Amino acid sequence: MEPLIRVEPPGEKAREVLRRDAAIISPSTMREYPLVLQKASGVNLWDVDGNRYLDFTAGIAVMNVGWNHPKVVSAIREQAKYLSHGAFLDFCSEVPVQCAEELVGFLPEGLDRVYFSNSGAESVEAAMKLARRHTGRNYFIAFHRGFHGRTYGALSLTAGKVIQRRSFGPFLPVIHAPYPDPYHPFGGNPGTCDAAVVAYLEDTVFRTEVAPEEVAAIFVEPVLGEGGYVVPPPGFLHRLRRLCDEHGILLVADEVQSGCFRTGRFLASTHAGVTPDIVCLGKAIGGGLPFGVTVASDEVMDWPPGSHASTFGGNNLACAASLAVMDLLREEGFGDRVTARGGYLLQRLRELAERHPIVGDVRGLGLMIGIELVRDRSTKEPARAERETILRHAFEHGLVLLPAGESVIRFSPPLIMDEEDIDTGVDILDRVMEGF
Repeated sequence: MEPLIRVEPPGEKAREVLRRDAAIISPSTMREYPLVLQKASGVNLWDVDGNRYLDFTAGIAVMNVGWNHPKVVSAIREQAKYLSHGAFLDFCSEVPVQCAEELVGFLPEGLDRVYFSNSGAESVEAAMKLARRHTGRNYFIAFHRGFHGRTYGALSLTAGKVIQRRSFGPFLPVIHAPYPDPYHPFGGNPGTCDAAVVAYLEDTVFRTEVAPEEVAAIFVEPVLGEGGYVVPPPGFLHRLRRLCDEHGILLVADEVQSGCFRTGRFLASTHAGVTPDIVCLGKAIGGGLPFGVTVASDEVMDWPPGSHASTFGGNNLACAASLAVMDLLREEGFGDRVTARGGYLLQRLRELAERHPIVGDVRGLGLMIGIELVRDRSTKEPARAERETILRHAFEHGLVLLPAGESVIRFSPPLIMDEEDIDTGVDILDRVMEGF
């Protein structure tokens, strides 16, 4: 469906809400556009002035089954009739138990013990505590440009933007290494940048900064999210898995953004045939409600009662929404359809790159796709200002996109998006890129 812009955004109603927003909401909250949402359905958003937009964000990869899917809405309403909050910290109820049982059915064998929280950041915090308790070690390793959340432990792992860390230290002991990006390869070779990164860990980090037997866990995004939607070489996770096994380090996959079939498989890490020791989930698994999940083996998740919990972890409404989401994800061929749609979007974006030299790189997996904008393809100088202008013009034409990394436009649409919607969105982007 084509977007419908009735009033040049932001309209009068939107401006008034934005005025009130600026007067009372914490200034730490960002606003990419002057978009004031009123309702949403499927792949479409409506603002308070009646404009209809085509959404290529899924609310930051949250609404994978589409905005306000009737089955998810119905599940929330039905659960609210009986028990909205089950105090799962102290009492048991069936819905969270069923949610955990259904979830492990999507996961590799051995990931069979579930901890519920309220967000992706909380799921990461739980993973950090669990890794320390299980191993008896204190240090962590994460990657430059990675994003794991903004609570203290998660922020210690995060190393994407200075603004997110400035004035908040000291942090937990985390050592950061380069992320293997074939477009900006560590070591200079796109095909071997993953090997170069792991060699850096072995030959530099473990010799000069921390002994491997002091490292509790390595946290990694199987596909780099906020840092630029980077797909690492296929051998990267295998190399990390071997490194962790050699030194008794836990491998933690942060699948908060890449999980729930975003890449065509329930976990992006399974593309590499790798099973992490701990998996962190959030965003899409809650169907639009606050929800985080940390999953590990029974052996690893060995902490005793009372060692970690959350008042709202396992909330009945969130678990009911998650069960409805998983029912939809379980439909035959769901992952294959995501893979096919992702392939089509990649094809259209590569055609776009042929017409617009500002597009330096097109990469992605499933419907987790990024295009990196550059001022010069030979120097790869980031086109930061140009990206902001393009995003704003796309918004004014009814297409909602989000940035990532230094100069990347990310594509994380609802996974139900069809080829007609993809064509509509790419055609709008094609028009607004004229002259760049």
